[in-house]
Amino acid sequence: MRGFQTTIKSLFAAGALAAGLSMAAPAMAQDDTIKVGILHSLSGTMAISETTLKDTMLFLIDEQNKKGGLLGKKLEAVVVDPASDWPLFAEKARELIEKDKVAAVFGCWTSVSRKSVLPVFEELNNLLFYPVQYEGEESQRNVFYTGAAPNQQAIPAVDYLMNEEGVQRWVLAGTDYVYPQTTNKILQAYLESKGVAKEDIMVNYTPFGHSDWQTIVTDIKNFGSAGKKTAVVSTINGDANVPFYKELANQGIKAEDIPVVAFSVGEEELAGLDTGPLVGHLTAWNYFQSVDVPENADFIAKWKEYTKNPKRVTNDPMEAHVIGFNMWVKAVEKAGATDPDAVIDAIVGVSVPNLSGGFSTMMPNHHITKPVLIGEIQADGQMETVWQTSGLVVGDEWSDYLPDSKDLISDWRAPMSCGNFNVATGKCGGKGVN
Repeated sequence: MRGFQTTIKSLFAAGALAAGLSMAAPAMAQDDTIKVGILHSLSGTMAISETTLKDTMLFLIDEQNKKGGLLGKKLEAVVVDPASDWPLFAEKARELIEKDKVAAVFGCWTSVSRKSVLPVFEELNNLLFYPVQYEGEESQRNVFYTGAAPNQQAIPAVDYLMNEEGVQRWVLAGTDYVYPQTTNKILQAYLESKGVAKEDIMVNYTPFGHSDWQTIVTDIKNFGSAGKKTAVVSTINGDANVPFYKELANQGIKAEDIPVVAFSVGEEELAGLDTGPLVGHLTAWNYFQSVDVPENADFIAKWKEYTKNPKRVTNDPMEAHVIGFNMWVKAVEKAGATDPDAVIDAIVGVSVPNLSGGFSTMMPNHHITKPVLIGEIQADGQMETVWQTSGLVVGDEWSDYLPDSKDLISDWRAPMSCGNFNVATGKCGGKGVN
């Protein structure tokens, strides 16, 4: 499958690791604690997904403090609520950096919230660890992308449906913002490159918090009645997923008829649903709570003990925060400082355990290596892994399937220090953000 083949970009990124890492001079902070910013929506449409990520960060900081903290100091969490309000994300990010003097920020879910804060992190030269799958087409010096790029989730999911389920017609259903739009643009180009006709691709967008799905689900049902195996690729975000899945059940759409593979629905979202009618539908992530390895069992046990709730679940963005936080800790220890420039220099090549039994590595493009898993929803809201990659996949920040991106690579180490270097022209295009 081409989605998993090593491209010139991943070869460049992997080979570049051997070039060595620059080290910054230690510069110890004078404060009694090292402050860590947590920038997740605790209210509004995205609270269903983001609140647990705030709890995850508090848990990770508590665990690190039990180990003695970092650089001989305790870590102090600074929590803000951007309230699913995209411009407010930028305001809260600035507040965390300028007023609270945080050393790094862990946060955002939607791409529109991430793009809202990018100028702030660049201007103030701070660090954002972003834990959620996204559309790619970006590589920023101050951002570390610990969620999946499209080649670590969307492309493998389509390959699975095409090769294992025999899908020929495609419904690309998403929330109306940049992540679904760009991801679907990539998927359309990919599907067409595989010989899928334009008339066999249906695209639909709905607003955040959309609740009336009757007409759209009817359209999906009709689209799937043309005699060709049909699937829904869902980039629907937040609490809109609840009425979407309920309407699928209401109209009797079963997984064996029109399977749905979701990129933004995990164990946390399913915890609030009657999952019975959804059994057999799919999700594509890089981690499931059901992964049966000692590292995951240990994490789950500690998480449930911390939350004092045996029913609390884990999910993929949580694991991304675990990986990102531990990478930051390791890079700070390596640099001997929390200074952003020192951490940026030190973090490339850092490897830490993931929760799937392997190690994930930070690459020069500020993306990480991850396994890819396709899971089938079970009645208890967990996923049964039905397919996974044989090894780790390098996150590809620039899509091979878009003409403006296929020749771009990113490497944030000197001397290149570029987020969108064009291998055809030999020139850097700018900031690494479209």
